[in-house]
Amino acid sequence: MRQQDEVPDRDKQPVVDVEEGAGAASEPRRGSVGEVARIFFKLGCVAFGGPAAHIAMMEDEFVTRRRWISREHFLDLIGATNLIPGPNSTEMTMHVGYERAGWPGLFAAGASFIFPAATLTGLLGWLYVRYGTLPDVEPFLVGIKPAVLAIIAGALWKLGKKAVRRWQHAAVGLGAVIALALGVSEIAAMLLGGIAGMVWLRMDAARRGAAPIGVLAPFAGMLARNADAATSIVGGSLAAPAARSTLGAAVVAAAGAVVGAVPLWKLGLFFLKVGAVLYGSGYVLFAFLEGDLVNNYGWLTNEQLVDAIAIGQFTPGPVLSTATFIGFVIAGWPGAIVATIGIFLPSFLFVLVLNPLIPKMRQSIWIGSFLDAVNVAAVALMVWVTYRLGVATLVSPVAWGILALAAVALFRFKLNSAWIILGGALLGVLAALAGIA
Repeated sequence: MRQQDEVPDRDKQPVVDVEEGAGAASEPRRGSVGEVARIFFKLGCVAFGGPAAHIAMMEDEFVTRRRWISREHFLDLIGATNLIPGPNSTEMTMHVGYERAGWPGLFAAGASFIFPAATLTGLLGWLYVRYGTLPDVEPFLVGIKPAVLAIIAGALWKLGKKAVRRWQHAAVGLGAVIALALGVSEIAAMLLGGIAGMVWLRMDAARRGAAPIGVLAPFAGMLARNADAATSIVGGSLAAPAARSTLGAAVVAAAGAVVGAVPLWKLGLFFLKVGAVLYGSGYVLFAFLEGDLVNNYGWLTNEQLVDAIAIGQFTPGPVLSTATFIGFVIAGWPGAIVATIGIFLPSFLFVLVLNPLIPKMRQSIWIGSFLDAVNVAAVALMVWVTYRLGVATLVSPVAWGILALAAVALFRFKLNSAWIILGGALLGVLAALAGIA
């Protein structure tokens, strides 16, 4: 069945047919690296609201409007991305870039999405060091947050319909929401939901007469078939870009030597470690940075760390751009560059290895069932994050009003999510000027 929710746009490429049920088997037309970089740079300039909002905007842009990727495969990418360290929405940009233009598209998409946030947080870091204060952005956030809620709700409706195809899927999703409400971590809820759903779905299939299959066989077979391919990807395609990134960090370190009391190599190594092991939300990042930067190393004060996290929250793009701000505060522009490369580099490597494996995972009966369950758990995670954001955001008639207007613009007029974000920001400023925010 063909998608019917497409909106014409003169600025878009000709629409490529992608059937809803085709999943990874569909092969949309490949695009250019320049096209990928341009579109993800634009997205990075308006991607407010955190990972759930970013993923919702990508679903609207690349699944509904441009049809670069099927909704089923998009869900697979979300589920798989939630199981690896790093910023989920930034890694999703890399996945989409890879699907559109291969490994060069992966690096173009990720770098273009990160660049606006890193540049802005670096400039704010310069202002902060020079003047010791942050700009007042609360009026913008008053309008942006309710608009973001409407965008996430729209994506949840479409992704939820695709993910929840059987009553067992709904039960897995409900179980994941309950686990999150009880304080279970995001990654634990995803893994438990995936494993429980996989076993349940395969047992149900066996009762209905499906041929049994060993649980470990598909995992072993997939890994054996793809070991050489994954090694080739890392050793071949990745060699030039990774070398350039590493060389760039080395050149910065050599040129800057030591800025202040913190060696650049040590700063870069710290953020490389953070990017390689970090799971969870911005609050997890806060705890991680506080333990080392404030308590162990003494590179920042608690007040500076709180200001850095605030910068990451109210600037567009990934919250991990906080590293750029911290790097500048500690070691100026060389520190900002080294910290940014360090924290994001592991995500490029993880996605480059993971992406080619996902279609093969989908071909396995057991792993395909695991992905189905993980996808539902990922949607449940977005539901839980949206609920928490709604409780914190919808505290005034102005917020409810902006939410209603954003929902009408999205569902009735199919307005692009970027314009909805900008419209929400404008309404927030006007409400503040009128004294009703």
